[in-house]
Amino acid sequence: MIAMTATAASDFVPDTRESTGLPALAGENALRLLLVDDHPLFREALASAIALAFPKAELHEADGIRAACEVLDRNPAIDLTLLDLSMQGVTGFEGLTTIRARFPRVPILIVSGVTEPRVMQEALRHGAAGFVPKAVDKATLTRAISEVLGGALFMPPDLSATPAPVRGGDKAPIAERVARLTPQQMRVLGMIRQGKLNKQIAYELQVGDSTVKAHVSEILRKLEVISRTQIVIETAFLDFDQTSGF
Repeated sequence: MIAMTATAASDFVPDTRESTGLPALAGENALRLLLVDDHPLFREALASAIALAFPKAELHEADGIRAACEVLDRNPAIDLTLLDLSMQGVTGFEGLTTIRARFPRVPILIVSGVTEPRVMQEALRHGAAGFVPKAVDKATLTRAISEVLGGALFMPPDLSATPAPVRGGDKAPIAERVARLTPQQMRVLGMIRQGKLNKQIAYELQVGDSTVKAHVSEILRKLEVISRTQIVIETAFLDFDQTSGF
């Protein structure tokens, strides 16, 4: 587990770049990273660890998806987002898909307590550029950031060869269909999955019933389903076991 204090965080990454076996990144002095996690102490530890590996990097922090989107709106030059999957108000991969939909240019590296290969593979299917469990060896975080910034997908070495799950049928994988949704449609989808009615959704989003109905119709079309019940069934696998080490 990444140390939960800034002092101990130095144990998470090597003290020198040479010990990682990686070359210095070109333009490292202009590197801009966004750390998204709702635990302040973990963000502090992660920031301290990254600062050791990339001392000239500019670090931004956010404690949730809304705050992350605000930071990305204000800072369009951010090079990489490091995102925890499990945060308050976020279910399954909703946070990942929301950021991907609004900011498709910015790669996302998941840094999570999850250790299940299925969840790691699904994160990649949802558009993540890499996945790093919080319990990693000393050089993994640095290597993951370097490889993702270099345009590669990163998975822990012992899991990188694990095949992604295959789902049959003529439809595109549900992750691809969900990626077609706009940010507002993603919010409506999340509320549908919570069992909320159109009037409740309209109230929470402060829009008219007709607007919600239009969003629901588009969600049905883009997900290639015919009912709200089917929406819930088709997207059920997007939720992963919340007790699996977050």
